[in-house]
Amino acid sequence: MTRLSIRITEDDNVAVALRDIDAGTRVDGVTARAKIDAGHKIALSDIAPGEPVIKFGYPIGVASSAIAAGEHVHSHNLKSTLKDDLQTEVRPQAAGARSPRESGPTFDGFRRSDGKAGIRNEIWIVNTVGCVNNAAERIAALAGAELVHEGSGIDGVHAFKHQFGCSQLGRDLESTQKILAGLVRHPNAAAVLILGLGCENNQLRSLLERVGPVAPERVQYFNAQDVSDEVEAGLERVRALAEYARSFRREPLPVRELILGMKCGGSDGLSGITANPLVGRIANRIADHGGSVLLTEVPEMFGAEQVLLERACSAQVAADTVELVNGFRAYFRRYGEAIDENPAPGNIAGGITTLVEKSLGCVQKAGQAPIARVLGYGEAAPSQLGGVALINAPGNDAVSSTALVAAGAHVVLFTTGRGTPMGFPAPTVKISTNSALAEKKPTWIDFDAGPIARGDSDFEPLAEALFALVLDVASGRRLTRSERNGFREISIWKDGVTL
Repeated sequence: MTRLSIRITEDDNVAVALRDIDAGTRVDGVTARAKIDAGHKIALSDIAPGEPVIKFGYPIGVASSAIAAGEHVHSHNLKSTLKDDLQTEVRPQAAGARSPRESGPTFDGFRRSDGKAGIRNEIWIVNTVGCVNNAAERIAALAGAELVHEGSGIDGVHAFKHQFGCSQLGRDLESTQKILAGLVRHPNAAAVLILGLGCENNQLRSLLERVGPVAPERVQYFNAQDVSDEVEAGLERVRALAEYARSFRREPLPVRELILGMKCGGSDGLSGITANPLVGRIANRIADHGGSVLLTEVPEMFGAEQVLLERACSAQVAADTVELVNGFRAYFRRYGEAIDENPAPGNIAGGITTLVEKSLGCVQKAGQAPIARVLGYGEAAPSQLGGVALINAPGNDAVSSTALVAAGAHVVLFTTGRGTPMGFPAPTVKISTNSALAEKKPTWIDFDAGPIARGDSDFEPLAEALFALVLDVASGRRLTRSERNGFREISIWKDGVTL
Protein backbone atom coordinates (compact mmCIF):
# COMPACT_ATOMS: atom_id res chain seq x y z
CA MET A 1 0.00 0.00 0.00
CA THR A 2 1.33 3.44 -0.92
CA ARG A 3 2.37 5.49 2.07
CA LEU A 4 0.40 8.74 2.40
CA SER A 5 2.26 10.47 5.24
CA ILE A 6 5.21 10.18 7.57
CA ARG A 7 5.55 10.83 11.28
CA ILE A 8 9.25 11.55 11.64
CA THR A 9 9.64 10.75 15.36
CA GLU A 10 7.34 9.18 17.94
CA ASP A 11 7.20 12.50 19.81
CA ASP A 12 5.76 14.40 16.83
CA ASN A 13 2.16 15.56 17.01
CA VAL A 14 2.06 16.27 13.26
CA ALA A 15 2.71 14.12 10.23
CA VAL A 16 3.87 15.29 6.79
CA ALA A 17 1.83 14.44 3.72
CA LEU A 18 3.93 12.53 1.20
CA ARG A 19 1.39 13.17 -1.54
CA ASP A 20 -1.78 15.24 -1.87
CA ILE A 21 -4.37 13.96 0.62
CA ASP A 22 -8.07 14.56 0.02
CA ALA A 23 -10.44 15.61 2.79
CA GLY A 24 -11.99 12.59 4.48
CA THR A 25 -8.92 10.37 3.92
CA ARG A 26 -7.74 8.35 6.89
CA VAL A 27 -4.11 9.21 7.70
CA ASP A 28 -2.01 8.01 10.66
CA GLY A 29 -5.08 7.29 12.75
CA VAL A 30 -6.88 10.58 12.01
CA THR A 31 -9.22 11.76 9.27
CA ALA A 32 -8.10 14.70 7.16
CA ARG A 33 -10.53 17.58 7.69
CA ALA A 34 -9.39 19.38 4.53
CA LYS A 35 -7.18 18.76 1.53
CA ILE A 36 -3.53 18.49 2.60
CA ASP A 37 -0.96 19.20 -0.11
CA ALA A 38 2.19 17.11 -0.33
CA GLY A 39 4.85 18.45 2.03
CA HIS A 40 2.30 20.05 4.35
CA LYS A 41 1.49 19.01 7.93
CA ILE A 42 -1.58 17.29 9.40
CA ALA A 43 -2.33 17.31 13.14
CA LEU A 44 -2.28 13.85 14.73
CA SER A 45 -4.02 15.02 17.91
CA ASP A 46 -5.83 18.05 19.25
CA ILE A 47 -3.42 20.92 19.98
CA ALA A 48 -4.59 23.75 22.23
CA PRO A 49 -3.64 27.41 21.64
CA GLY A 50 -0.11 28.04 22.92
CA GLU A 51 0.83 24.36 22.94
CA PRO A 52 3.93 23.32 20.98
CA VAL A 53 3.74 21.74 17.55
CA ILE A 54 6.35 18.98 17.43
CA LYS A 55 8.20 17.87 14.28
CA PHE A 56 11.61 16.17 14.04
CA GLY A 57 11.12 15.58 17.78
CA TYR A 58 11.48 19.32 18.54
CA PRO A 59 9.00 22.21 18.89
CA ILE A 60 8.78 24.13 15.61
CA GLY A 61 6.40 26.75 17.08
CA VAL A 62 3.13 26.93 18.97
CA ALA A 63 -0.51 26.75 17.95
CA SER A 64 -1.86 30.26 17.40
CA SER A 65 -5.40 28.88 17.61
CA ALA A 66 -7.02 25.58 18.52
CA ILE A 67 -5.99 22.81 16.11
CA ALA A 68 -8.17 19.71 15.85
CA ALA A 69 -6.82 16.28 14.98
CA GLY A 70 -6.82 15.88 11.20
CA GLU A 71 -6.56 19.62 10.55
CA HIS A 72 -4.07 21.23 8.21
CA VAL A 73 -1.26 22.81 10.28
CA HIS A 74 0.36 25.80 8.64
CA SER A 75 0.79 29.58 8.89
CA HIS A 76 -2.90 30.15 9.65
CA ASN A 77 -2.69 28.28 12.97
CA LEU A 78 1.03 27.93 13.79
CA LYS A 79 3.39 30.73 14.84
CA SER A 80 7.10 30.96 15.53
CA THR A 81 8.50 31.32 19.05
CA LEU A 82 12.13 31.54 18.03
CA LYS A 83 14.24 32.94 20.85
CA ASP A 84 16.34 36.02 20.33
CA ASP A 85 19.74 34.67 21.37
CA LEU A 86 21.24 31.24 21.73
CA GLN A 87 22.08 30.19 25.26
CA THR A 88 25.06 28.01 26.09
CA GLU A 89 23.64 25.36 28.43
CA VAL A 90 24.20 22.51 25.96
CA ARG A 91 27.49 20.73 26.51
CA PRO A 92 29.25 18.94 23.65
CA GLN A 93 28.85 15.18 23.72
CA ALA A 94 30.72 14.12 20.56
CA ALA A 95 33.72 11.84 20.97
CA GLY A 96 35.73 13.86 18.46
CA ALA A 97 36.44 14.02 14.76
CA ARG A 98 36.99 10.79 12.88
CA SER A 99 40.59 9.75 12.28
CA PRO A 100 41.57 9.30 8.63
CA ARG A 101 41.51 5.66 7.58
CA GLU A 102 44.39 4.08 5.77
CA SER A 103 41.99 2.12 3.56
CA GLY A 104 38.60 2.83 2.07
CA PRO A 105 36.98 3.92 -1.18
CA THR A 106 38.98 5.86 -3.73
CA PHE A 107 38.24 8.29 -6.54
CA ASP A 108 40.32 9.18 -9.58
CA GLY A 109 41.56 12.69 -8.95
CA PHE A 110 44.49 14.97 -9.68
CA ARG A 111 47.39 15.30 -7.23
CA ARG A 112 48.46 18.94 -7.29
CA SER A 113 52.01 20.14 -6.72
CA ASP A 114 51.05 21.47 -3.26
CA GLY A 115 49.73 18.02 -2.27
CA LYS A 116 46.04 18.87 -2.56
CA ALA A 117 43.55 16.74 -4.45
CA GLY A 118 41.50 18.09 -7.35
CA ILE A 119 38.61 16.50 -9.26
CA ARG A 120 38.62 18.66 -12.41
CA ASN A 121 41.57 19.78 -14.53
CA GLU A 122 40.26 23.19 -15.50
CA ILE A 123 41.66 26.66 -16.11
CA TRP A 124 39.84 29.39 -14.20
CA ILE A 125 39.81 33.10 -14.95
CA VAL A 126 39.27 35.11 -11.77
CA ASN A 127 38.82 38.84 -12.24
CA THR A 128 39.52 41.44 -9.57
CA VAL A 129 36.63 43.72 -10.55
CA GLY A 130 33.33 43.60 -12.40
CA CYS A 131 34.61 46.06 -15.00
CA VAL A 132 36.46 43.25 -16.79
CA ASN A 133 33.66 40.66 -16.62
CA ASN A 134 33.02 40.67 -20.35
CA ALA A 135 36.70 40.54 -21.20
CA ALA A 136 37.19 37.56 -18.87
CA GLU A 137 34.23 35.72 -20.41
CA ARG A 138 35.51 36.47 -23.91
CA ILE A 139 38.94 35.06 -23.06
CA ALA A 140 37.35 31.95 -21.54
CA ALA A 141 35.13 31.36 -24.58
CA LEU A 142 37.95 31.73 -27.10
CA ALA A 143 40.41 29.70 -25.04
CA GLY A 144 37.84 26.97 -24.46
CA ALA A 145 37.10 26.67 -28.15
CA GLU A 146 40.82 26.43 -28.92
CA LEU A 147 42.13 24.33 -26.06
CA VAL A 148 39.34 22.05 -24.83
CA HIS A 149 38.62 18.94 -26.86
CA GLU A 150 38.67 15.21 -26.43
CA GLY A 151 42.13 14.12 -25.42
CA SER A 152 43.34 17.67 -24.69
CA GLY A 153 43.81 16.97 -20.99
CA ILE A 154 41.91 20.15 -20.06
CA ASP A 155 38.35 19.83 -18.76
CA GLY A 156 37.32 23.42 -19.39
CA VAL A 157 38.17 27.12 -19.26
CA HIS A 158 35.79 29.14 -17.09
CA ALA A 159 35.38 32.74 -15.98
CA PHE A 160 33.25 33.76 -12.99
CA LYS A 161 31.79 37.23 -13.35
CA HIS A 162 30.83 39.36 -10.34
CA GLN A 163 29.98 43.02 -9.77
CA PHE A 164 32.45 43.85 -7.00
CA GLY A 165 36.05 44.99 -6.53
CA CYS A 166 35.54 48.65 -7.39
CA SER A 167 34.47 51.30 -4.86
CA GLN A 168 34.56 48.81 -1.99
CA LEU A 169 35.93 49.58 1.44
CA GLY A 170 36.83 47.79 4.66
CA ARG A 171 35.17 44.46 5.39
CA ASP A 172 33.34 44.41 2.05
CA LEU A 173 36.60 44.60 0.15
CA GLU A 174 38.14 42.02 2.48
CA SER A 175 35.22 39.64 1.88
CA THR A 176 35.56 40.01 -1.89
CA GLN A 177 39.28 39.30 -1.70
CA LYS A 178 38.79 36.25 0.53
CA ILE A 179 36.31 34.66 -1.86
CA LEU A 180 38.38 35.39 -4.95
CA ALA A 181 41.55 34.14 -3.22
CA GLY A 182 39.73 30.93 -2.29
CA LEU A 183 38.85 30.40 -5.93
CA VAL A 184 42.43 31.03 -7.03
CA ARG A 185 43.67 28.42 -4.55
CA HIS A 186 41.00 25.85 -5.43
CA PRO A 187 42.53 22.53 -6.55
CA ASN A 188 39.86 21.90 -9.20
CA ALA A 189 41.66 24.65 -11.11
CA ALA A 190 44.91 23.27 -12.50
CA ALA A 191 45.86 26.82 -13.46
CA VAL A 192 44.43 30.31 -12.96
CA LEU A 193 44.55 33.63 -14.79
CA ILE A 194 43.82 36.63 -12.57
CA LEU A 195 42.54 39.52 -14.68
CA GLY A 196 42.59 43.02 -13.20
CA LEU A 197 41.64 46.42 -14.56
CA GLY A 198 44.25 48.60 -12.85
CA CYS A 199 42.41 51.40 -11.04
CA GLU A 200 40.08 49.35 -8.81
CA ASN A 201 40.13 49.23 -5.01
CA ASN A 202 40.80 45.51 -5.25
CA GLN A 203 44.34 45.93 -6.49
CA LEU A 204 46.13 42.93 -7.94
CA ARG A 205 48.96 43.26 -5.44
CA SER A 206 46.70 43.12 -2.39
CA LEU A 207 44.66 40.24 -3.82
CA LEU A 208 47.85 38.27 -4.47
CA GLU A 209 48.93 38.87 -0.89
CA ARG A 210 45.61 37.36 0.20
CA VAL A 211 46.17 34.37 -2.10
CA GLY A 212 49.63 33.68 -0.73
CA PRO A 213 52.65 32.24 -2.58
CA VAL A 214 51.84 31.20 -6.14
CA ALA A 215 53.81 29.25 -8.70
CA PRO A 216 54.14 31.28 -11.94
CA GLU A 217 53.42 28.20 -14.02
CA ARG A 218 50.05 27.83 -12.21
CA VAL A 219 48.96 31.46 -11.71
CA GLN A 220 49.45 34.34 -14.13
CA TYR A 221 48.01 37.84 -13.86
CA PHE A 222 47.91 41.26 -15.49
CA ASN A 223 45.87 44.47 -15.58
CA ALA A 224 43.82 45.22 -18.69
CA GLN A 225 44.88 48.88 -18.59
CA ASP A 226 48.53 47.82 -19.02
CA VAL A 227 48.13 46.09 -22.40
CA SER A 228 46.83 47.16 -25.80
CA ASP A 229 44.48 44.17 -26.24
CA GLU A 230 43.42 42.47 -23.02
CA VAL A 231 41.67 39.57 -24.80
CA GLU A 232 44.71 38.66 -26.87
CA ALA A 233 46.99 39.11 -23.85
CA GLY A 234 44.70 36.88 -21.83
CA LEU A 235 44.65 34.21 -24.54
CA GLU A 236 48.45 34.21 -24.67
CA ARG A 237 48.64 33.62 -20.92
CA VAL A 238 45.94 30.94 -20.92
CA ARG A 239 47.84 29.06 -23.64
CA ALA A 240 50.90 29.04 -21.39
CA LEU A 241 48.82 27.92 -18.41
CA ALA A 242 47.38 25.11 -20.53
CA GLU A 243 50.83 23.61 -20.98
CA TYR A 244 51.15 23.34 -17.22
CA ALA A 245 47.60 21.98 -16.82
CA ARG A 246 48.30 19.18 -19.28
CA SER A 247 50.99 17.78 -16.99
CA PHE A 248 48.38 16.38 -14.59
CA ARG A 249 46.83 12.92 -14.85
CA ARG A 250 44.08 11.26 -12.86
CA GLU A 251 45.17 8.73 -10.27
CA PRO A 252 43.42 6.84 -7.45
CA LEU A 253 43.14 9.01 -4.33
CA PRO A 254 41.59 8.14 -0.95
CA VAL A 255 38.06 9.38 -0.37
CA ARG A 256 39.23 11.00 2.88
CA GLU A 257 40.70 13.76 0.71
CA LEU A 258 37.28 14.78 -0.62
CA ILE A 259 35.67 17.95 0.69
CA LEU A 260 31.89 18.04 0.20
CA GLY A 261 29.71 21.14 0.52
CA MET A 262 26.10 20.64 1.62
CA LYS A 263 23.39 23.06 0.47
CA CYS A 264 19.60 23.19 0.19
CA GLY A 265 17.65 25.69 -1.88
CA GLY A 266 14.05 26.02 -3.01
CA SER A 267 13.13 23.76 -0.10
CA ASP A 268 9.72 22.18 0.40
CA GLY A 269 8.07 20.20 3.18
CA LEU A 270 9.85 17.03 2.03
CA SER A 271 13.37 18.50 2.10
CA GLY A 272 14.02 17.56 5.71
CA ILE A 273 12.42 14.13 5.22
CA THR A 274 13.89 12.80 1.97
CA ALA A 275 16.80 14.59 0.29
CA ASN A 276 18.43 16.28 3.31
CA PRO A 277 18.61 13.11 5.48
CA LEU A 278 19.82 11.24 2.40
CA VAL A 279 22.64 13.75 1.94
CA GLY A 280 23.27 13.43 5.68
CA ARG A 281 24.07 9.77 5.14
CA ILE A 282 26.71 10.81 2.60
CA ALA A 283 28.10 13.25 5.19
CA ASN A 284 28.35 10.36 7.67
CA ARG A 285 30.26 8.25 5.16
CA ILE A 286 32.70 10.99 4.23
CA ALA A 287 33.33 11.83 7.90
CA ASP A 288 33.69 8.16 8.83
CA HIS A 289 36.44 7.88 6.21
CA GLY A 290 38.18 10.97 7.60
CA GLY A 291 36.97 13.43 4.96
CA SER A 292 35.58 16.95 5.33
CA VAL A 293 31.95 18.09 5.15
CA LEU A 294 31.00 21.78 4.93
CA LEU A 295 27.68 23.18 6.19
CA THR A 296 26.64 26.82 5.96
CA GLU A 297 23.38 28.87 5.73
CA VAL A 298 23.72 30.16 9.30
CA PRO A 299 20.20 31.69 9.48
CA GLU A 300 18.91 28.19 8.76
CA MET A 301 20.65 26.93 11.87
CA PHE A 302 18.51 29.25 14.04
CA GLY A 303 16.40 27.05 16.28
CA ALA A 304 18.37 23.90 15.43
CA GLU A 305 21.56 24.86 17.23
CA GLN A 306 21.06 22.24 19.92
CA VAL A 307 21.32 19.49 17.30
CA LEU A 308 24.73 20.83 16.28
CA LEU A 309 26.02 21.71 19.74
CA GLU A 310 25.42 18.21 21.03
CA ARG A 311 27.83 16.97 18.34
CA ALA A 312 30.56 19.56 18.92
CA CYS A 313 33.98 17.92 19.24
CA SER A 314 35.10 20.26 22.01
CA ALA A 315 34.01 23.07 24.29
CA GLN A 316 35.85 25.48 21.99
CA VAL A 317 33.91 24.29 18.93
CA ALA A 318 30.67 24.64 20.91
CA ALA A 319 31.63 28.18 21.95
CA ASP A 320 32.56 29.06 18.36
CA THR A 321 29.18 27.72 17.20
CA VAL A 322 27.36 29.90 19.72
CA GLU A 323 29.39 32.91 18.60
CA LEU A 324 28.62 32.10 14.96
CA VAL A 325 24.83 31.97 15.32
CA ASN A 326 24.57 34.83 17.83
CA GLY A 327 26.76 36.96 15.61
CA PHE A 328 24.41 36.36 12.71
CA ARG A 329 21.42 37.24 14.86
CA ALA A 330 23.17 40.49 15.77
CA TYR A 331 23.63 41.12 12.04
CA PHE A 332 19.85 40.81 11.59
CA ARG A 333 19.18 43.19 14.48
CA ARG A 334 21.72 45.71 13.17
CA TYR A 335 19.46 46.19 10.17
CA GLY A 336 16.24 46.06 12.17
CA GLU A 337 15.20 42.73 10.68
CA ALA A 338 13.31 40.00 12.53
CA ILE A 339 15.31 36.79 12.75
CA ASP A 340 12.32 34.67 11.78
CA GLU A 341 11.41 36.38 8.46
CA ASN A 342 12.55 33.14 6.79
CA PRO A 343 11.01 30.86 5.34
CA ALA A 344 10.73 32.34 1.86
CA PRO A 345 7.41 32.39 -0.05
CA GLY A 346 8.40 29.30 -2.05
CA ASN A 347 9.26 27.42 1.16
CA ILE A 348 5.89 28.34 2.66
CA ALA A 349 4.05 27.20 -0.47
CA GLY A 350 5.93 23.92 -0.18
CA GLY A 351 4.75 23.31 3.38
CA ILE A 352 7.39 24.89 5.64
CA THR A 353 5.83 27.22 8.21
CA THR A 354 8.49 28.44 10.65
CA LEU A 355 12.23 29.05 10.57
CA VAL A 356 12.80 26.44 13.29
CA GLU A 357 11.03 23.87 11.11
CA LYS A 358 13.17 24.87 8.14
CA SER A 359 16.35 24.80 10.24
CA LEU A 360 15.67 21.38 11.72
CA GLY A 361 15.26 20.07 8.19
CA CYS A 362 18.28 22.00 6.93
CA VAL A 363 20.79 20.57 9.44
CA GLN A 364 19.79 17.04 8.43
CA LYS A 365 22.34 17.49 5.63
CA ALA A 366 25.15 17.11 8.17
CA GLY A 367 23.89 13.68 9.22
CA GLN A 368 25.22 12.62 12.62
CA ALA A 369 28.83 13.55 11.86
CA PRO A 370 30.78 15.41 14.56
CA ILE A 371 31.02 19.20 14.35
CA ALA A 372 34.78 19.65 14.20
CA ARG A 373 35.42 23.27 13.19
CA VAL A 374 33.80 26.69 12.77
CA LEU A 375 35.14 28.84 9.93
CA GLY A 376 34.74 32.48 8.98
CA TYR A 377 33.46 33.68 5.61
CA GLY A 378 36.09 33.01 2.97
CA GLU A 379 38.25 30.91 5.29
CA ALA A 380 39.79 27.73 3.87
CA ALA A 381 38.52 24.41 5.21
CA PRO A 382 41.05 21.79 6.23
CA SER A 383 41.27 18.53 4.35
CA GLN A 384 40.79 15.21 6.16
CA LEU A 385 38.81 16.85 8.95
CA GLY A 386 36.88 13.73 9.87
CA GLY A 387 33.75 15.75 10.52
CA VAL A 388 31.76 18.88 9.70
CA ALA A 389 32.97 22.48 9.44
CA LEU A 390 30.35 25.19 9.92
CA ILE A 391 30.95 28.16 7.62
CA ASN A 392 29.73 31.70 8.21
CA ALA A 393 27.51 32.66 5.26
CA PRO A 394 23.84 33.51 4.68
CA GLY A 395 21.14 31.22 3.33
CA ASN A 396 21.09 32.82 -0.13
CA ASP A 397 21.73 30.01 -2.60
CA ALA A 398 24.39 31.74 -4.71
CA VAL A 399 26.25 33.40 -1.83
CA SER A 400 26.36 30.31 0.38
CA SER A 401 27.28 27.92 -2.44
CA THR A 402 30.08 30.25 -3.52
CA ALA A 403 31.31 30.30 0.08
CA LEU A 404 31.38 26.49 0.12
CA VAL A 405 33.48 26.37 -3.04
CA ALA A 406 35.82 29.17 -1.89
CA ALA A 407 36.37 27.18 1.32
CA GLY A 408 37.53 24.25 -0.80
CA ALA A 409 34.49 22.08 -1.56
CA HIS A 410 35.27 19.76 -4.48
CA VAL A 411 31.58 18.97 -4.98
CA VAL A 412 28.39 20.69 -3.76
CA LEU A 413 25.41 18.44 -2.95
CA PHE A 414 22.42 20.71 -3.50
CA THR A 415 18.99 19.46 -2.40
CA THR A 416 15.87 21.14 -3.72
CA GLY A 417 12.13 20.65 -3.63
CA ARG A 418 11.16 23.35 -6.10
CA GLY A 419 14.20 23.44 -8.37
CA THR A 420 16.80 25.91 -9.60
CA PRO A 421 19.08 25.90 -12.66
CA MET A 422 22.02 27.51 -10.84
CA GLY A 423 25.49 26.00 -10.92
CA PHE A 424 28.75 26.96 -9.24
CA PRO A 425 32.50 26.71 -9.90
CA ALA A 426 32.68 23.21 -8.38
CA PRO A 427 30.46 20.41 -9.75
CA THR A 428 26.98 20.85 -8.24
CA VAL A 429 24.88 17.70 -7.80
CA LYS A 430 21.17 18.59 -7.68
CA ILE A 431 19.06 16.20 -5.61
CA SER A 432 15.27 16.49 -5.78
CA THR A 433 13.17 15.93 -2.69
CA ASN A 434 10.27 14.65 -4.79
CA SER A 435 9.97 12.69 -8.02
CA ALA A 436 7.59 15.18 -9.63
CA LEU A 437 10.42 17.73 -9.77
CA ALA A 438 12.88 15.17 -11.15
CA GLU A 439 10.40 14.27 -13.88
CA LYS A 440 9.57 17.89 -14.69
CA LYS A 441 13.17 19.15 -14.71
CA PRO A 442 15.45 16.36 -15.95
CA THR A 443 17.93 18.95 -17.22
CA TRP A 444 18.35 20.32 -13.68
CA ILE A 445 18.20 17.25 -11.44
CA ASP A 446 21.02 14.71 -11.08
CA PHE A 447 19.45 12.43 -8.48
CA ASP A 448 15.91 11.78 -7.23
CA ALA A 449 15.23 11.21 -3.52
CA GLY A 450 11.51 10.95 -4.25
CA PRO A 451 11.34 7.14 -3.92
CA ILE A 452 11.71 7.62 -0.15
CA ALA A 453 8.50 9.65 -0.06
CA ARG A 454 6.67 7.14 -2.24
CA GLY A 455 7.77 4.26 -0.04
CA ASP A 456 9.46 2.63 -3.02
CA SER A 457 12.92 2.68 -1.42
CA ASP A 458 14.58 2.91 1.96
CA PHE A 459 17.42 5.33 2.63
CA GLU A 460 20.32 2.89 2.45
CA PRO A 461 19.93 1.72 -1.19
CA LEU A 462 19.56 5.33 -2.32
CA ALA A 463 22.54 6.37 -0.18
CA GLU A 464 24.61 3.68 -1.89
CA ALA A 465 23.54 4.99 -5.29
CA LEU A 466 24.15 8.64 -4.38
CA PHE A 467 27.57 7.85 -2.91
CA ALA A 468 28.47 6.02 -6.13
CA LEU A 469 27.33 9.08 -8.11
CA VAL A 470 29.51 11.37 -5.97
CA LEU A 471 32.54 9.15 -6.65
CA ASP A 472 31.72 9.08 -10.38
CA VAL A 473 31.49 12.88 -10.45
CA ALA A 474 34.72 13.21 -8.47
CA SER A 475 36.44 10.79 -10.86
CA GLY A 476 35.31 12.65 -13.97
CA ARG A 477 33.25 9.69 -15.16
CA ARG A 478 30.11 11.78 -14.99
CA LEU A 479 29.37 15.48 -15.39
CA THR A 480 26.61 17.12 -13.38
CA ARG A 481 23.61 18.67 -15.12
CA SER A 482 24.84 22.18 -14.30
CA GLU A 483 28.22 21.34 -15.87
CA ARG A 484 26.53 20.01 -19.00
CA ASN A 485 24.37 23.14 -19.14
CA GLY A 486 27.40 25.40 -18.74
CA PHE A 487 25.83 27.00 -15.66
CA ARG A 488 28.61 28.31 -13.40
CA GLU A 489 28.36 31.45 -11.33
CA ILE A 490 29.50 33.09 -8.13
CA SER A 491 27.97 35.61 -5.76
CA ILE A 492 29.77 37.56 -3.05
CA TRP A 493 28.27 38.64 0.27
CA LYS A 494 28.00 42.42 0.56
CA ASP A 495 27.52 44.23 3.86
CA GLY A 496 28.94 47.73 3.77
CA VAL A 497 29.47 51.05 2.02
CA THR A 498 29.96 51.40 -1.71
CA LEU A 499 31.67 54.61 -2.81
